[in-house]
Amino acid sequence: MRNLIVVAIASLLIANTALAADAGCEAKAVGKNGKPLTGAAKSAFMKKCEKDAAPAAASACEAKAVSKDGKPLTGAAKAASIKKCEADAKK
Repeated sequence: MRNLIVVAIASLLIANTALAADAGCEAKAVGKNGKPLTGAAKSAFMKKCEKDAAPAAASACEAKAVSKDGKPLTGAAKAASIKKCEADAKK
């Protein structure tokens, strides 16, 4: 039960981080003239902005890769935990 709660909270935090990054990118999508970007320029900007925001989400997943007793995971367990965390963040 405790693991389920920890996973649920971690998923919510990751999703919130992803949404905040997307909202931040949307707000930054403004051209030199001060008008919002549209079309291909906006698509390219959003893609680059989200790519730049991805390492922040990855480091958040690494911070959450801990065992039941609070010790950091290592090896395959850590890799699996991070992979699941990042997949959940993309949903």
